[in-house]
Formats: sequence, C-alpha cells, structure tokens
Amino acid sequence: MAQLSVKDLTFSYENSADAVFENLNVNIDTSWKLGLIGRNGKGKTTLLNLLLGKYEYSGSIISNTKFDYFPYKISDEDLLRTAEDLAQEWKSGVQLWQILIQLNLIHMDEECLFRPFGTLSYGERTRVMLAVLFAGDNEFLLIDEPTNHLDTEAREIIKEFLAKKKGFILVSHDRDLLDAVIDHVLVLNRKTVEVQAGNFSSWWENKERSDAFAAAENEKHLKEIRKLKTAADRTTRWAQKSENSKIGFDPLKEPERNISTRSYLGEKTRKMQARVKAFEKRIGREIEEKEGLLQDIEKTIDLKIQPLSFYKEVLVDANELSIHYGQEKPLFRNMRFQIKRGGRIVLSGENGCGKSSIIKAVLQKSGYGNYSSDMHIEGELHVSSGLIISYISQDASFLSGTPENFCRSRNIDASLFLAILRQLDFNREQFAKDMKYYSEGQKKKVLIAASLLTPAHLYIWDEPLNYIDVFSRMQIENLILRYKPTMLLIEHDVRFQKNIATEIIRIQ
Repeated sequence: MAQLSVKDLTFSYENSADAVFENLNVNIDTSWKLGLIGRNGKGKTTLLNLLLGKYEYSGSIISNTKFDYFPYKISDEDLLRTAEDLAQEWKSGVQLWQILIQLNLIHMDEECLFRPFGTLSYGERTRVMLAVLFAGDNEFLLIDEPTNHLDTEAREIIKEFLAKKKGFILVSHDRDLLDAVIDHVLVLNRKTVEVQAGNFSSWWENKERSDAFAAAENEKHLKEIRKLKTAADRTTRWAQKSENSKIGFDPLKEPERNISTRSYLGEKTRKMQARVKAFEKRIGREIEEKEGLLQDIEKTIDLKIQPLSFYKEVLVDANELSIHYGQEKPLFRNMRFQIKRGGRIVLSGENGCGKSSIIKAVLQKSGYGNYSSDMHIEGELHVSSGLIISYISQDASFLSGTPENFCRSRNIDASLFLAILRQLDFNREQFAKDMKYYSEGQKKKVLIAASLLTPAHLYIWDEPLNYIDVFSRMQIENLILRYKPTMLLIEHDVRFQKNIATEIIRIQ
C-alpha cells in the first residue's frame, strides 16, 4: 500500500501565540487501521484538516492517495434532500450499488437513502455517511469521532462495521471502540508524537511501564543533581574564602603569611573557581540530557468532588412510571427503579427511548428548572424533598464569556474552578478566551468542573463524556470510584458504564 509521509510539519492558527504542530515528522502506511489519540486541543482534528489541504502550513505532506473525511457537512437545506442525492456531492462518481453494499454491511435498509435526510436519526445519519465514505476505492479515510451522541446499540454496529475495514485514521475517545477496531496508534503526546502497533489498551500498558521507568530514572537524576549542587556550593564557599584571604592579613595572627603567599593563594583560588565552573557545566549537561524526560508522562491527576450525604436511604423512587408528550404514545411503560444513597444509576437504551425524559422528570419533581408542559408523567415518581442536585446537560453551546464571568454567574470559587480545568489539561492561555470559541470537549470540561464544585446529594449528568478525551475520562472514572457520589447518568461509553455503574437500567 501507499505511504503517507509528514515531514517538518509546522502549523499555528492565526493570532495564536502557540504552534499546534512544530516540526512534526511521521510516516503512515495507508493500509493501517490507525487510531489517533490525544488530549482535547492537541490538534487531532487539525491534523486531519491539514491532510485534506484546508490550511496553509510549512513542511511537507507527501502522499499519492486521495483522502475523504467523516462527517460530511450538512446544511439546513440538505436536511430536506435525500441521502441518495447528497451522496453524489459527498463522493463524486460513487455508484448506488457501491453504497448499497456498504449499507448492508452496516445493517441499514436501503429505503433510508430515499427519505429526506432530516427524517433520519443521528445514528441512521452516521451509518449512511459511513456507508458512502467506504463506497469509494483507493482512498485513505479520515474518520472524526463517529460515535458521539449515539446509543450503545448504534455504537456496537459501527464497531462491528469498522472492525472489518482498513485504510483509515480514526479519531475517537471511546476505548472500547479503539480496542476493537484499530491495529496501530498515532499518539499526540504533550511534546512528542509516537506511532506504535497495537490498540489503545496495548499502547496504554506500554506507556504506563515507560512512564514508571522514566519517573524512576528522573528521581535518580534529581538525586544526582542535588549532590552535584551541594558539592558545587561547598567548592564555591571554599573559593570565596580563598579569594578573601588574598588581600590583607594580620601578621600577629598569621605569622607564616607574607606578601609572597599572595600568588600561591591566587593560584589556589583560580583552581577552586575552575572546579566550580566544571561542576556548573556538569549540572547543566545533566539537566540538558534529562530535559524532557517527563514531558510526555500523562499524569491523570486525581480530581475531587464534594458530595453531600442525604438523610434518607432512597433519594428517588419510581414505580409503574410512564412518560409521554402531548397526544403521543408513551416513550416507555411501567418502569421501576430507585436511586439509593451511594448508588450510581446509568440509563441505557436507543436514542429517543426516553432516557433524557426521565432526567427531566426527576429535575421537574425536585423543582430544578422549568420544563415543557407537554411532558406528562404517569405512575409514581417520588423525589425526596430538600434534595440538592448538580446537573450537567447535553448542551454546552450556551457557554460564552470568560471562565471568571462564568464563575461569578454560578457563584463558584474562580481559583478552584480554574485549578480543576488545569487538572483537566487546560492551558492558562485558555482562561483569557471567550468560552464560545472553546472546542466541544473543552466546553464539556467547563460543565464538569462546575458540577464538581457544587456540593450536592445527587449528581445528574446527561451524556457528560461526549467529545471528552480518553485521559480525562479515566480521571472522571477514578473520581467517581474514589468518592462514590450518588449519581443518575446517561452515558453510552461501554467501558465507562462497566467501570462506574452500580446498576444499569436498560430502557426498551
């Protein structure tokens, strides 16, 4: 297969003080199933756009293959057109029979091609786009986060589909998807870039060993530096003492001294000063040799949360619960569940089955916000009075202004808030920016940081991990397992579900 060669690639956005990439060098085989991994803001999507030729850069990108990119752009007008019509614009020259083959592999009925695109669910739109994406020949495909906003079933279908394919770069923060699909990883570390065969778990295992070795070597290095600095300091004092003794002496106290000893003392001082300089040079060499030893260690710093303990064992009790809107049929019937103190309930099911409606019903019963009067709750739903809730919604588009302004509007301690964002890998430069220019992942981190600083009996998070990088996901997992807050969540990340849930409620 063809080779993709990136040499000395340097790129920065206009009016940005920091380069996204600086002298990046990497070689990729276009037959690989390559996972692109990195923290939010490290340039994953930017790299895909550079491969597509969307930005000017210095350096070179050498390849004789064509690229195509997921997701395709969809305008409001496009929502009224059929997928069959749109496919010709997405991928010129593609034949209908080629798309139908891929639709069959991704478990989609061909009738979806002839419906207005806007009538398709998010999962259906994703699968149609992927079918068109893979319908071409001799292309290296760039796939950017295909499972965001998709339910568990749709993720499983896409995972099965991509596992049978090759010749792509996949940007994803879903560890389960990465482990099932990729055979190589391209990792954008803090300061360097690495390519390694294997999936996410094999790379992470290797990285943990490498980081532990680097940390041990660094500790040895620091001890050596401390010894050298102590020796240099001692020699400096000797040299200074000798220098001071060159000029002036008391003949009564130092009868052996005379004017002729000055040259001897001067030579002694010179040698000592030479030793000091030699020590300083050695320390400098040691530091230079070890510089960057720890720069790529991914420190998932432990986060903190301030859960409150509620006086009742059961915080929320649902019995024979049904929810419907207006004259529509119920989203579900006869649901039963309890949220007990310390429990972490994850709602799972297809998009549109009513997961978010359950959250809205709990919030409405608790007096948290105003919701649509069209929502009708039938059966029993008891929410304990006096319950304090910390809520994260799916939508982060409303964020604007600086983080300090956000803190004032929410009555949050700004210094603690910014400290949490730093722990979630925000650069200090981000704090001066308007949050409306943040990436989707950064906006989600803002909402998570605010929730963590809100002491509450119950934390309700609606798809909090969309766009959140894999390292931050692990930080959040560790936080939940350590502090054991009472939670009601919607989250489709299978690995996250298994790790943190005390109960998974599947809605049919």
